[in-house]
Amino acid sequence: MRRSGPLGRAGLALLLMAAGAGARPRPAAPGDQPRSNVVLVACDSLDGRLTFFPGNQTVDLPSINFMKRHGTVFLNAYTNSPICCPSRAAMWSGLFTHLTESWNNFKGLDPDYVTWMDLMEKHGYRAQKFGKLDFTSGHHSVSNRVEAWTRDVDFLLRQEGRPMVKLTGHRKHVRVMEADWRNTDKAANWIKEEAVNLTQPFILYLGLNLPHPYPSPYAGENFGSSTFLTSPYWLEKVNYEAIKIPKWSSLSEMHPVDYYSSYTKNCTGEFTKEEVRNIRAFYYAMCAETDAMLGEIISALRDTGLLGKTIIIFTADHGELAMEHRQFYKMSMYEGSSHVPLLVMGPGVREQQQIPNVVSLVDIYPTMLDIARIPVPQNLSGYSLIPLLREKAESEASPRGPRPSWVLSEFHGCNVNSSVYMLRAGKWKYITYSDGSSVPPQLFDLTADPDELTNVAITFPVIVRSLDKILCSIVNYPKVSSSVQEYNKQQFISWKQSLGHNYSSVIANLRWHQDWLKDQKKYENAIDKWL
Repeated sequence: MRRSGPLGRAGLALLLMAAGAGARPRPAAPGDQPRSNVVLVACDSLDGRLTFFPGNQTVDLPSINFMKRHGTVFLNAYTNSPICCPSRAAMWSGLFTHLTESWNNFKGLDPDYVTWMDLMEKHGYRAQKFGKLDFTSGHHSVSNRVEAWTRDVDFLLRQEGRPMVKLTGHRKHVRVMEADWRNTDKAANWIKEEAVNLTQPFILYLGLNLPHPYPSPYAGENFGSSTFLTSPYWLEKVNYEAIKIPKWSSLSEMHPVDYYSSYTKNCTGEFTKEEVRNIRAFYYAMCAETDAMLGEIISALRDTGLLGKTIIIFTADHGELAMEHRQFYKMSMYEGSSHVPLLVMGPGVREQQQIPNVVSLVDIYPTMLDIARIPVPQNLSGYSLIPLLREKAESEASPRGPRPSWVLSEFHGCNVNSSVYMLRAGKWKYITYSDGSSVPPQLFDLTADPDELTNVAITFPVIVRSLDKILCSIVNYPKVSSSVQEYNKQQFISWKQSLGHNYSSVIANLRWHQDWLKDQKKYENAIDKWL
């Protein structure tokens, strides 16, 4: 049963009509420059901390370094939901996850949703996109959605293959992720063959799969993706001496939600330091390959003389834990998973600037409209980044006044047995769960404890109450959590009914098949009890 969020579908439609219907680009004042071209390169699973010190010591990322020299890096940029589809739904809509109701990888935006790219095209931009989009409903594996729907069931099953590494090719093997390279080539060729001849400004989007881990075929239906794969060429870009081996809590001391995540991600077994170091090294090598694709786009713009007329934005949908907190993948509010890269360069953007303000992916929507001089709807969740990039007084630049001093991220999908809400404000990161009382909250002082090893929620109750009050002013999170629980149950019932007599066979052979088949009746009974 779909529950309408605070805005509801009609509200969303009105909000977007306000920006699209009848609104004309702001007229250029005398002496104004022509509107800039825009290129957005969005990769999948890149830890934002690799774009500045000390994370940038672990791997050579020359294209990101080029963007930092000639543009701006955001030091505290966050995903609004640390999983692919919900994060991208926030980026393409400019709205928080509880407003889009993008609860999991199966549930995103409607296909006809009006995105910033649609509005830019309507207002005179030539729009072109290549590669991974993943912000509409109906995608990803059956396993992925069933795991999300059943997270409240009283069972614990491994849903992924054990994280592992795999070396492929030889020292000169550059193009490991061939699908991403093909899309990068298409985007670069479009710049050289089409964009260069345009008389109108253009918006180009390139979506990359890297550095997301690769499928692990042994892990059941639709595989899991627990293989960190690269070639010796990219591994040589990694500084092994700089790789930090993360500290882990003992299993008995882990936060209950972290334990569920670690178990379902198949990470509660023994791992040697060498295994952990290799997983991290191979992940960093995959980031280096991603960086080279960004480099191909920058080179195409430079070779065509378009670099000086184009704003380039580089970001990711979320990060990758790479064995921090005894987990890989994302689906967590810890920094490795929730902190994203965000770099911007181009006309009017200050060079060699590091911005400490907290920002998030919902800010992309109003930023794009600002670049295109299109009126920005007032009730977006995000705020334009242009005042920060150009050091304008924010109150002058936005009728909404200054941007908030916090960012919000939330998670409602698989591998986590509760809805999760994270507020980052100043040095504090506050994480609360479900209804705010049934699961203990977490509070981290990121200045004193950047690795988030010490939960100080009990030590600082006043801070917890203050941050929870801000969170409640943004979202009625106990109510949202309850709506998600109801949605999960209704979706599962519909899916189960659609299978008829095949239900037992299908559910047994999803990604969790290795555990499920040991005691099918037990797990089916647990689901019946939940329903």
